[in-house]
Amino acid sequence: MEPKSVNRLSDGLEIIWGNDVSCIYPYKYLRLQCACANCVEELTGKKLLKVSEIQEDIIVVEYLIVGKYALQFLWSDAHETGIYPYNSLLGYALNDEAVVCSDRDKLLADLNI
Repeated sequence: MEPKSVNRLSDGLEIIWGNDVSCIYPYKYLRLQCACANCVEELTGKKLLKVSEIQEDIIVVEYLIVGKYALQFLWSDAHETGIYPYNSLLGYALNDEAVVCSDRDKLLADLNI
């Protein structure tokens, strides 16, 4: 499922998915999910990014759509190399209470999980 729209809000990034379910991803939470080579060790998968390294007031400054499968963010800390696949973003929405969705059950049903 692809996003219908992406909106930068004061408290997080809102993604309105193709089925009209809105999910808000807190900025710091989303920044900590970055899986780029600077944030996660490539061979072991060990997280290199420490929670204490991320400012509380971090925000998404801009974003790019990567093909038909992901978003890439330019963060206020100048980090810009991470790609967030839609399936990962949907997984966060379904499995983590930090992400607030308007209708998690509809999201789950529409994904046929």
